[in-house]
Order: sequence, then C-alpha cells, then structure tokens
Amino acid sequence: MPKIEPFEKHTKQYEDWFENNKYAYQSEINAVKLLMPDFKNGVEVGVGSGKFASPFGIRFGVEPSAKMADIAWRRDIKVIEGVGENLPLENESFDMVLMITTLCFLDDVKKAFFEIYRVLKKGGFFINGFVDKNSRIGKLYQKNKDRSIFYKPAVFYSVKDVIRPLKKTGFIDYKFSQTIFNTLDKVNEIQEVKEGYGEGSFVVIRARK
Repeated sequence: MPKIEPFEKHTKQYEDWFENNKYAYQSEINAVKLLMPDFKNGVEVGVGSGKFASPFGIRFGVEPSAKMADIAWRRDIKVIEGVGENLPLENESFDMVLMITTLCFLDDVKKAFFEIYRVLKKGGFFINGFVDKNSRIGKLYQKNKDRSIFYKPAVFYSVKDVIRPLKKTGFIDYKFSQTIFNTLDKVNEIQEVKEGYGEGSFVVIRARK
C-alpha cells in the first residue's frame, strides 16, 4: 500500500523542507547532476512535487499522492498516478528513470526495480538517490523515525542493500556519488560532491540496463 498519508496531510511542511535546508537540497541536486546522463525521454518515479524532476528538465512523473502531483503539475510535469511496483508505463519507453528518496517508501524494492528495468530502453539509465542507512543522517533518521512526520513508515537501506536487487534485476555498470557529510543542522553551505560512497549521507547510484 502506498505510504502517501504524510504527504497528503503535510504538503506545506514537505515543500518548506527544501527552503529550510536549501544547502542540503542543492548539494543533492549536484550529486545527481554528476551522474546524470544525456537523455531525450526521462521520467521520475515518486516524483513528489517535482523538486528534483524540474531542475533536470524531466517532464514526466509517476506519483501516488494527489496533493504532491498537483504541485508537480504546476511545475509543468505531467504526472500519472501510480506506484513503483506497478508502473503505468509501456515497455522500453524511457531512456532515463530517476528515483530520489523514494526507495525507503517502497513496499517491494525488487519488484520496483524490475518495473524500472522493464520501462527502460536498452542502454538506458536508472538514477537512484537515497539516504544511506549506515550514514550519520541515516542513523539519526532511524533512531528518530517514530517522531518523524514523513519517515515514520520508512525503511532505510545501505548501499549494499540496494546493489543486491539491482544486480538481480539485471542492471550493470554502476557509478556512485555522495554528499552531505554532516548533520543537517550543521550544513550551512553547499556540500562538495565526491565519487563513491561510505562518507556522505546522500548517495546516488547510476546503473545501466
């Protein structure tokens, strides 16, 4: 079942996070940008309000929350209602699929990855950004998740937890970027982006079909 209740009830708080944490947000954008390939037809799964799709010129999204989708539409993103485990998209219809901080809200990661593989063209890329379970922020989120508006129903994953189903799905050619090297309350400037993983709390994995 889609974990949409927090996003339906607390839409303003969701949008406010990006303003209140503008340096972290821009750092995450930069980490995605480092691995973003050239693409003609991209889609974001779990597009939310379009805060990541819009800067990259992604004009299509899949989103289960109606209130989130309404905001994304206002950002000129065409949103289809749906979930990652059952994408309402045709086979091999996109050359890039983006997923940012959606991983922890999936009911079935492996099934969602198979769906993403299905809708990607041969040679297309899957860009997945998430909070590393083993990172400083990841540990804080897990410790405090029962008090969090958005992360209470979330399940967090390590990088190795994500690589495993990617490989089983058939994805190859992995590349990694990372950023956010401190807790959010201490991020008062845009963070550097490094290749690899193991230091930053926000990790991006690029994989190819």
